[in-house]
Amino acid sequence: MLDLLEKYTPNLLDYSDEFVKSISETLQMLFLSGTYSFIVGLFLGTLLVVTRKGNILENRAVHRILDGVVNLFRSIPFVILITALIPLTKLIVGTFIGVKGTIFPLVVGCTPFFIRQVDMALSDIDNGLIEAAQSMGLSPLGIIFRVYLKESIPALARSTTITTISLLGLTAMGGAVGGGGLGSFVIRYGHNRFYQDITYVSVIVILIFVTIIQFIGNIIIKKTSH
Repeated sequence: MLDLLEKYTPNLLDYSDEFVKSISETLQMLFLSGTYSFIVGLFLGTLLVVTRKGNILENRAVHRILDGVVNLFRSIPFVILITALIPLTKLIVGTFIGVKGTIFPLVVGCTPFFIRQVDMALSDIDNGLIEAAQSMGLSPLGIIFRVYLKESIPALARSTTITTISLLGLTAMGGAVGGGGLGSFVIRYGHNRFYQDITYVSVIVILIFVTIIQFIGNIIIKKTSH
């Protein structure tokens, strides 16, 4: 086995410690930024839906402002966004490089995408269910949790899966500006030094991550669908 690795991945073996570290950094960025993006995105996505015209907390001003901000940040390419946020990132976390300096831009870049995913998931709720909940005397907060969110669990699971896979791609892009992780590792060695074995193995690792995320997402969707 070692002979095969030495034959086909000689450069990867030379930098094996950095390779393992880069995988760890990617997982850190994915978990931390994913958690923050899920919490903020779920809240703002729900707010975007319930304040829309005709919904339970209709508020045109709030809806228009939030909708405009989401559209603005979704339209900015992530590589440009992470660079533009350098002063703010440095102010908030004290650095703009490495894992620590990448979490905030990842959250800012990922959250608008997830907000739209939540918007689409919750907008598919049958109005009849909402009207039935209102006739039973449920408060707006009760309707949000017992109708909007509860009935949208499969759709939200699907949206979370899509967003997590997209976020994995953003972590790799973050490596282009010193963000660490597999993206940075591949740029430094696979691209700059033309070590193709490092590039190919890193791609395989990313594909494995995507497969695992999709597999977990499919299980959740299957168990929550009714």
